[in-house]
This record gives sequence, structure tokens and C-alpha cells, in this order.
Amino acid sequence: MQYESTFNAIDGILRNEAGCSNELDYIEQTSWLLFLKYLDDLENDLEMKAELEEEEYARIIPQELQWSVWAAPKDENGELDVVKAMTGDALADFVDQKLFPTLKEFKNTAKASNTLEYKIGEIFTELRNKIHSGYNLREIINKVDALHFQSADDKHEMTVLYEDKIKRMGNAGRNGGEYYTPRPLIRSIIKVVDPKIGETVYDPACGSAGFLCEAFNYMQEQIKSTADSDKLQQSTYYGKEKKGLPYIIATMNMIFHGVAAPNIVRGNTLAENLSQVQEKDRKDVILANPPFGGSERSEVYQNFDIQTSETAYMFMQHFIKMLKTGGRAGIVIKNTFLSNGDATALRKYLCEFCNLHTILDLPSGVFTGAGVKTVVLFFTKGTPTKNIWYYQLNPGRNLGKTNALNEQDLADFIALQKTKADSENSWTLDVSTLDENFDLSVKNPNKVEVVDNRTPREIAEQIMALNAESNELLNEILEML
Repeated sequence: MQYESTFNAIDGILRNEAGCSNELDYIEQTSWLLFLKYLDDLENDLEMKAELEEEEYARIIPQELQWSVWAAPKDENGELDVVKAMTGDALADFVDQKLFPTLKEFKNTAKASNTLEYKIGEIFTELRNKIHSGYNLREIINKVDALHFQSADDKHEMTVLYEDKIKRMGNAGRNGGEYYTPRPLIRSIIKVVDPKIGETVYDPACGSAGFLCEAFNYMQEQIKSTADSDKLQQSTYYGKEKKGLPYIIATMNMIFHGVAAPNIVRGNTLAENLSQVQEKDRKDVILANPPFGGSERSEVYQNFDIQTSETAYMFMQHFIKMLKTGGRAGIVIKNTFLSNGDATALRKYLCEFCNLHTILDLPSGVFTGAGVKTVVLFFTKGTPTKNIWYYQLNPGRNLGKTNALNEQDLADFIALQKTKADSENSWTLDVSTLDENFDLSVKNPNKVEVVDNRTPREIAEQIMALNAESNELLNEILEML
């Protein structure tokens, strides 16, 4: 658990840094240092591979900015060279005045936008160093330098713990909560949608890129050739994120997971004119948890046929427009979408142009600290909805921060969804039976309501009897002590 103890130690140092005040700052500052160390190990691997193949490898990072030169120079024994290793003001000045400005310029010097060099430039254009103490920075660098990313096990452990840091960032505040969807839920959604190599996967509200990273993990198992691997690297995953910090985290998260130059761009998806979407722009699979309750400029509303000020409802229209015919989607959305009068026209539109075949009803507590109930909509574009299969998730316990949703909780849903069988927790709705309100609310007809027929007096008497039993047990315990 080297990574876990290192991450915790770094957080401890950052808590004493004036420029960092919360989990969002901690992950931002830890990320750029991890990223540079990861790049150094990656380039070392590529250089060694080129040597074995008797080829030359041209490093992306210039020598003076390589990790082994400025961050962790070593002596002849492989230990940190304390004479060459900068610290204090010299280190802070180097990072602020040389390292960041030079890496930022990569965005302008890269040959193409789909290269790792360009992504490095984008990341350091968005970032700034908040570790003002060069002494704190030296401590953190020394800890990061002890980490290695060469083996598959190293990379796996690092990505798991990095995801945990993203989760804590997501729980750090209302804005942070927009960035994190529980990974067991994402993995279960992906199993149902089942993206294949050769298909494009898109998340236009990608946050920390959880859906895209998990889709990459899922689709890696399908690789049978170099061509398959190249497709996953270059022309499969596409994301867009409006806000700076999650955009940075998303890009680095995908690189850490193994996608060298992620097709993630920073921009406001909702500002795009849907009337200009062409067939070449459309995607095979859309996986997303769009933000809700946000605000947009008035001119943004004009991009949508169904007028609404709710961002999640605007995103829903974007999803439908951006799917290819036959394309599939798994979308997390507030459960009020199913019955809200403001969404009536959108529900009808969805069911007219898509087959909304499955609705997964999630219990409270899935999204820690969010205090909202959500559903997952699974639909295929191109044929109208006739029947909707519902599944009401009942994990048998209250979910929360210390009792989180896990994949076993969703196993029954995944198994039943294949045949859309009825059970205590699942049923089918005939859309033709709906009235003009098109209410798709979750109303489980198979759930047996337990009616308490006791009178108030009987309830009070039973409470008193239980209290008497408890007191008797306590007296017995006291006599034994």
C-alpha cells in the first residue's frame, strides 16, 4: 500500500500549505506532480523499448525539464543529490517561472491536437502551482519520486487510489460533487450498454472521465490485434467538460488509465448549435451523468427545440441528437425527470425517437452527500418505445458514505436485465397505457406493502415491554461485572 501512505503523507503536507485549503486543491496539486513523474517513467520505458528495437526515441520533455534533472537528480549511489536538488525559493521560482511556462507552450508547438505533447500544453495552461513554499514542494517531490509506474500492478494500484482521491474531491463540496459518479454504478451501466471495439464512446459532461476510463477498462478485454489497440487509443473515446479543474483531472485520469492522448476538450456542450450536428459528429454510445440545476446564458436556450432552463433536460436533448441511429445510451438523471411537468414534452420526444427499454431506480444514498434520488435511463435511438422494463434497486441496507453501493448490489439487476424478467423488484410498463402527462414514475406493482394494523395503545405497550426486557438484560450484565 505504498501509494496510499504516500498520498496521505502528501495531503498532510498540503494541509500546512497556505495556497491549498481543501480536497480540490490537494488533488489538483498532487496531480501535476504525479503526472510529471508518470511521464518521466513512461518516456524511460519508451526509450528503452526503442533501444531494444535499435531505434531512436525523441523525448517530449526537454532535458532541463525532465523529472530526473530538476525534481530528483541522483548521485552515483542512486540517492537524491542534495547538492543539485533545488529547494526553497530556488525550487518555487523554477516551477513558476520556467517549468510551467515552458510546458504551457507545448500547446502552441505540438504538431497536432491529438498528441500527448498538445495535451501536456493544455493541462499546464489550465493549472497553476499553489504550493508556494519551496520546502513543502521539496518534501512532496521526494515522496512522489519514490513511486514507480513501470509495472501493470503499479499502474493499477495508482489509478485505484487516484480514483479514491477524485471521490474525496467529489465529496468536498457541492461543486466537487458534480465530478464523481460511483464507479460500481458506472461499471454496471457499461455492462448493460456493452460498447464494442469499433464503436465511439462519448460523454459530453465528462467530469473526471469516470465513464470513459471505465469504458476503456471494459473494452481492453476485447483487444485481439494492434489495430484494435490503436482504435481504443485514438478514435474511440470522446469527452467534453466545461470547468477547468475537472477537465484537467479528466485528461490526466485517462492518461493514467492508459489512454496516451485523450480526446477530451474543454468547452460548454450546451452552447453548441444542435441544428448544425452532422452524421459524422454522431456517436455509437453515450454514457453520462449530466449536471442538473445549473444556469446558462439566455442565448444557450435557443439551441434546443424543447425550451427549458434545466441543464439536465438540455443535455438529454443533446444526447438524443448526438446518437447515431442504432446508438445506445446509459444516462444517470434525477428521478423527477420521470414525472416533472416541465419534462413532459421531453419524455414524449425521448420515447418517440428512441426505445427507452430500461429504467433503473436507485435508492437514496448512492450519491454521497448529494441528497437526491436518481434513475438510470437506458435507450437505443431509432425505434419508438413500446414497453419499459423497470428495476427498483433494493440493496437491503441504507447506503451512505461508510456503506457505499457495490457491484454485488447491482448483480441481480444486470442478470435480470438480459431477459427483462418480472420479479419482486422488476416489472414492465406498456407505454400505450400512459395518459397525456406521460408520467413514467416508478410504481412497483409487485411490491407488497406491509400494513401496520396495531392501535397506538398496542404500539406503546410493545415499546414498554421492549424497554423492560432491555433493562433486565442490563441488570444481568451489571451483576456479572
